[in-house]
Amino acid sequence: MLELMARGGMRIGEVLKLRVKDVEDCKLFLVSPKSGRQNEVVFIPKKVAARLRDYIRSENMEPEERIFPIGYTGARQIVKKAGRKIGIEISPHDLRRHAATYASRAGAPIEIVSKVILRHANLSTTQRYLGKVSDTEASRWVENIFS
Repeated sequence: MLELMARGGMRIGEVLKLRVKDVEDCKLFLVSPKSGRQNEVVFIPKKVAARLRDYIRSENMEPEERIFPIGYTGARQIVKKAGRKIGIEISPHDLRRHAATYASRAGAPIEIVSKVILRHANLSTTQRYLGKVSDTEASRWVENIFS
């Protein structure tokens, strides 16, 4: 569940609505997403897809079954507890922000971060998600770009 938010940029509600039949290899099909569109596709890394398939298989889930049959409050508590275990305070939406910032810092074009990872309608929404840049990081990027 945490990886789908942190690596797939999914909202907690999207993760909780996910059914077995919505999973197709590295693609997750969202029905009635927050955007108002009829459906959307989330792309996830192969390793995450493999773990998700293994989990579904180990639980003997049926196609119509929700993969994570818990509510928002329970999911939020899981995220908070995971954060406390490593000494940080996080919320489910922080994991979505992490996906965007990580992709951006890894060199993904802003259009990919916006349209593919976060599935935003416009770039200005995405720009609010991206983490702040420290002086050290700014200096390192400038050095890498112009050296």
